[in-house]
Amino acid sequence: MLALSNFVMGLNQPVGFEAANDGSGRIFILEQAGRIRIIQNGSLLPTAFLDISSKVESGGEEGLLGLAFSPNFNANGKFYVDYTMRSNTQLQTVIAEYQASPPSSNTADPSTERVLLVVDQPFANHNGGQLAFGPDDGDLYIAFGDGGSGGDPQGNAQNTNVLLGKILRIDVVSMPPAGKQYAIPLDNPFRNGGGAPEIFAYGLRNPWRFSFDPPSHRLFAGDVGQDNWEEVDIITNGGNYGWNILEGNHCYPPSVTSCNMTGLVPPITEYDHSSSGGISIIGGFMYRGSAIPGLVGTYVFGDLASGNVWGIKEGVNGGWQRTSLLKHNLEVSSFGRDASGELYLVDYGDGAVLHLVAAP
Repeated sequence: MLALSNFVMGLNQPVGFEAANDGSGRIFILEQAGRIRIIQNGSLLPTAFLDISSKVESGGEEGLLGLAFSPNFNANGKFYVDYTMRSNTQLQTVIAEYQASPPSSNTADPSTERVLLVVDQPFANHNGGQLAFGPDDGDLYIAFGDGGSGGDPQGNAQNTNVLLGKILRIDVVSMPPAGKQYAIPLDNPFRNGGGAPEIFAYGLRNPWRFSFDPPSHRLFAGDVGQDNWEEVDIITNGGNYGWNILEGNHCYPPSVTSCNMTGLVPPITEYDHSSSGGISIIGGFMYRGSAIPGLVGTYVFGDLASGNVWGIKEGVNGGWQRTSLLKHNLEVSSFGRDASGELYLVDYGDGAVLHLVAAP
């Protein structure tokens, strides 16, 4: 079992937690309205690392939603963000590169922005937002929800010609082809046709937080369900995760009693709203720290508002067993992992970050 230890307070609607990969020990917290704050030596610095609140449209599921540091951040100072903005009346998701100069600086200049990708959003919800660099390939992975509303009315998740309802993978280092600000990895499934070349995996509703587990070379994602089921998936190249044919392991809509599941990748675990009180999954991390030896090899995740933190562990037969690790009364927007592999919980409602520790 786990417990919570106070770490930092004084944040405004925090939605993300990223540890710098430069040896500084700094932790960067995303505030939904468009600011990135720094926690250094256990203290929240008063000045934002980056403030783009003037261009970010925030509220509901919109805002500054993702942050990833270049694998070479210590040398190049480059980092990447995912945010929503409105151009005239059109809501858009923007993926942009910024630069801190020098990389050790605690402030970054907003004028260094280089926009890589802009995607129109048909509705205000299901914007995804997670960014992360693959530890094996050095490519940038990007989560997009299905475009919003309910039930994926535009059929985006199963449409491989659109970027919504997908996890994308792009190469931000190699020379881009004409008309793009990034290159396409050589083994992306639709690089040579059949869909948008940026797509890595599809059939997702609203992946809210994915994370890599370098020792196992696997990518875990929490995918938010519609009305009944939340799920955790292991994301693989070219995988189709079933939405909106399936919600979890179940045909969608619920009135459908039989559906074709051929070729669809099932979740490794799911939970239903009625028995858990759950509302929206918050994807977490595989624990690889040292402070809680009994938790090593457990994927830790939770729910937005039910107060549940669970862990799943893989058995010898490949199945995953879920256990309850913690009950709380917080509104959780994200989990975090520091440079030493220890885990944190981001409390949206109270503007706090708490450390997950072994229960006394």
